[in-house]
Amino acid sequence: MSSLTLDAGDLNTPRQAVASGNAGSVLAAIPLIDLREIRRTFVTGGGVVVNALRGVSLKIYPGEFVAIVGQSGSGKSTLMNLLGCLDRPTSGTYLFAGRDINSFDADDLAWLRREAFGFVFQSYNLLAGSSAEENVEVPAIYAGLSHAERRIKAEALLTSLGLGERMDHKPSQLSGGQQQRVSIARALVNGGKIILADEPTGALDSQSGVEVMALLENLARKGHTVIIITHDKNVADHADRVITFLDGSIESDTGPAAGAINPSTNDQLQELFMSRKVVSMFGGLGEATRMALISLRTNLLRTFLTLLGIVFGVASVVTMLAIGEGAKQQIYDMMASRGGANQLNVNPGSPNSESWRTATSTLTFDDADTLAESVPNLRGAMAMVNAQATLRYQSNDYSSAVMGISEQMPVLRDWPLSRGVFFTREDSDSYATVAVLGSAIYEQLFPDGKDPLGEYILVGTTPFQVIGVMTVHADDDRNETVYVPVKSAALRLFGQKYASRIEVLVDDVSNIGETENKVVEFLLARHGTQDFRIFNSAEMLETISASQEQITNLLGAVAAISLLVGGIGVMNIMLTSVIERTREIGIRMATGARKKDILAQFLAEAIVVSAIGGVLGLLLGIGAGMAMQAFGGSTVKFTAAPMILAFSCAAATGLVFGFAPARKAASLDPVVALANE
Repeated sequence: MSSLTLDAGDLNTPRQAVASGNAGSVLAAIPLIDLREIRRTFVTGGGVVVNALRGVSLKIYPGEFVAIVGQSGSGKSTLMNLLGCLDRPTSGTYLFAGRDINSFDADDLAWLRREAFGFVFQSYNLLAGSSAEENVEVPAIYAGLSHAERRIKAEALLTSLGLGERMDHKPSQLSGGQQQRVSIARALVNGGKIILADEPTGALDSQSGVEVMALLENLARKGHTVIIITHDKNVADHADRVITFLDGSIESDTGPAAGAINPSTNDQLQELFMSRKVVSMFGGLGEATRMALISLRTNLLRTFLTLLGIVFGVASVVTMLAIGEGAKQQIYDMMASRGGANQLNVNPGSPNSESWRTATSTLTFDDADTLAESVPNLRGAMAMVNAQATLRYQSNDYSSAVMGISEQMPVLRDWPLSRGVFFTREDSDSYATVAVLGSAIYEQLFPDGKDPLGEYILVGTTPFQVIGVMTVHADDDRNETVYVPVKSAALRLFGQKYASRIEVLVDDVSNIGETENKVVEFLLARHGTQDFRIFNSAEMLETISASQEQITNLLGAVAAISLLVGGIGVMNIMLTSVIERTREIGIRMATGARKKDILAQFLAEAIVVSAIGGVLGLLLGIGAGMAMQAFGGSTVKFTAAPMILAFSCAAATGLVFGFAPARKAASLDPVVALANE
């Protein structure tokens, strides 16, 4: 970036010349604006070359009140665009307070427009969706002033211009004269050392025109350098100096008026250049967000339509991942209810046999006892037999599962009794006919709540005395089972001498694979052949979880596609917004916005839209998931990670898909943007 520091000695020269009262000495002063052989050439779409300015040389000094007069097409508006750093010359030199504008980069030019110039346009160029006060504050936003500072300045200026009671009115609610006064206030909010007024009375009635010219004259008398572009000689007569334009050249110039130059302006410019500070984009993220919300507020329907794609995309992600997590949790709960991931089930039948499900068991009760004693890392091993049987108590019959099991079951399964006691090893060894009821069996056989302890029930045709009732278990199948000593069930009920299976509970699950190998080695040594098959709950759970993970990823991918479509919608709407708001972009650039400020504003709008859509999508997704759980019977589980991921993706969608429209907006030429209708 070029240095904008001025030589204090040079700036003192005009003051000495004017103070001496010698008008001729003004010619030796350094002018505020010095144009040397400026040419501006345009090439039309048909390839026609248009020479808008033809070698214009002009010097304007601080404090002058200048009128540039000419008919339409004479080049005066092109000249104003060059003077205000909205455009660059094709050739020639433009010196501003002694500095060559050609050495200024885009940020330098934006800084000059913001701090040194103030524009008053014929068509006012106010932001339609903003109030008078908000319009006046725009240049101060890009100057980095706080909201409170901007508000104080805007209110003071509007009050001084007779608009104190109209500050909250939109441009459409103001008359032409009032809009032009708002425009003047905007030009002054950052100091307005140089006022560039393009046909300031062209769209006003005669009375409003008189009032506006009186304001401009008053500003000139207070030391502002005022340059008016007009075709009306009556307007030009208010100025101290009149420059007539014709066909892109200066036809006549009355020259600087003696005593009209205000030397203090050079002091102000010296202070301006010396005190230049770096201003962050939009004064910070908070300001960018606030401006984005104001812009989005002006077209609520479009904002809502832009939101929809993001809302449904995020809602899909949240709901589908919650369904996937719910299904996974359901599997974990089911496994936990059946012993958890630390369970090995030894079943009869060779692992290579296709008929292992119907294989004859060779697993003995002693296998379970010696297994628990011989293999390390085991909490215990339980031989089990089971079958269906009809239960009867008095006149109540109920068909139920009957399981012969080890006396260790309450401890190994961490499942306590609600009343009574569990049977013992002695009960099993003596083939005692005692039973413990599952909670559902108790309710079926004793519906009146009678104490079942000591009562006898028929299991098939064999009477068993009830000695206990289990607590309610998460697995309904276990609640609907009667538990008896394993050897009693085998001999008295099922007529078999082998166990249906052996349930092995591992102590340290991290070593379950190694423990499984040792169980296989032990049983192989006892049986001489592998006539058994082992199911590893941890491996099965891992396999099921992996499958469920794939399904969840698939659901997430479908939802992500929805989010992608929403992002494309954001980009399309933002591109349309850039086209429709081209003039607004030009206004912001004319009032001092840098390219990075425009980029930040449109990026902020895209991110804010996506973020709002993300929040609404989260709420919709949670609501949809809860509805599916309440009315559809689906199990859903909401976790923070998918929600954070979905919201982050929504915000990132705004950033990614909003970048192209924001960059397009930032790359617009200020002059072309202002000319857009």
